[in-house]
Amino acid sequence: MTPAEFAQFQAFLAVAERQSFARAAAHLGVTRSSVSQSVKQLELRLDTRLLNRTTRSVAPTAAGERLMHELQPALRTLRQAAASVLESQERAAGSVRLTVSRVAAELFLGPRLAAFNREYPHVTLEVSVDDRMIDIIKHRFDAGIRRGELIERDMIARRLTSDARYLAVASPEYIATNGMPAKPQDLRRHVCIQIRRRVNQTLPTWQFRDRGVDLEVRVGGRLVVDDARLALRAALDGAGIARLAEDYVRDELASGRLQALLARHSPLRPGLFLYYPSRKAGTALQALSDFLTRPKR
Repeated sequence: MTPAEFAQFQAFLAVAERQSFARAAAHLGVTRSSVSQSVKQLELRLDTRLLNRTTRSVAPTAAGERLMHELQPALRTLRQAAASVLESQERAAGSVRLTVSRVAAELFLGPRLAAFNREYPHVTLEVSVDDRMIDIIKHRFDAGIRRGELIERDMIARRLTSDARYLAVASPEYIATNGMPAKPQDLRRHVCIQIRRRVNQTLPTWQFRDRGVDLEVRVGGRLVVDDARLALRAALDGAGIARLAEDYVRDELASGRLQALLARHSPLRPGLFLYYPSRKAGTALQALSDFLTRPKR
């Protein structure tokens, strides 16, 4: 239904219920001529007279009566839906302090911040990006976003993303020069771009799965960074093989700028969850929780 069609139905119903173009116009907050024109366009579109008009009165025809009875519950439902949204937005007020990992900030939360601010103008959101596993109660955060495997069991956790893989990726140029590893252990003979954990300054092993058996491969290379974006840039430039979240490199894989290596050996890892203490959430946190778990439009 177009906006013009909706306006025609609304104008007709206002006139039919009040039996007056003037009272309908006052109710809708528009001019009498605008109401009259909308009703006339509706009658032309339906090829049916809907209102009998005299100099003193207005009354629906038989067809108008049927249409009025059909429209009344439909428009009532639309008004109730709009009122419900407005009421929920008016209720959602206050502030939320949120701690999120860097990956969660870049891949999930960041693209949604502007839309959340527009939808909930009375909620203040304070976001702290930190890869450490923060005790949200001790540090007075209201909630956090982390991978599911890191969340304490006494927290309420709401899933935000599906489980995902970390993939070994390299540029076509690197593969053309150095070849493609056939199995995870072959990575030990390749130049790998390692990402140092900011939390404890360690270099993590690369995890794979082969024939149902979990494998940890300690790779080597001449480049160590502590930022995924820098590792991605280096991999694109042919500096070596990087291991990054699949969502992080989706566009580069689709364009062919990077190629996935050992994909069938890459196990799924738990997705992102919003978590908070098992106490009743305030209206601002409830609004954020509902917004983030809503399918993205």
